[in-house]
Amino acid sequence: MSEITYVRGDATVPSGKGPRLVVHVCNDIGGWGKGFVLALSRRWPEPEKAYRRWHRERATNDFRLGAVQFVQVESYLWVANLVGQRGIRTGSKGVPVRYEAIAEGLTAVAAKAAELGASVHMPRIGCGLAGGKWPRVEPLIAERVVARGIPVTVYDHGG
Repeated sequence: MSEITYVRGDATVPSGKGPRLVVHVCNDIGGWGKGFVLALSRRWPEPEKAYRRWHRERATNDFRLGAVQFVQVESYLWVANLVGQRGIRTGSKGVPVRYEAIAEGLTAVAAKAAELGASVHMPRIGCGLAGGKWPRVEPLIAERVVARGIPVTVYDHGG
């Protein structure tokens, strides 16, 4: 059984060889401008452009909580825009993270990774601006991705 590997580093520079899939959590209101997405946009313009178009055309596509958009950014590298956050603010309705949406999205991520023969790389998804708790997210990754034999690397930024 695979496990989750934890490393210090930048998830936009995923380690290893072969096909790789970088996963992150987006909100459901079309906002892209804080947190990990800034690092993504500095490295590749395509994920932001694709996400904004996906949101703008949502009346005619599958954009919703739990949906995932896969954007190829290099020959063996994809970014998964996973909609796992309702809105952007923590307030009277609690934190924006939606664990059920992350779980559903991770099922799609596992299927795509299996299809590509890819490893999965991510920051601690849903735990930054979305306000989620890693002890709730980690088991979802283990159940939905690791249990399928797909290697997962989680990156903690900083030295």
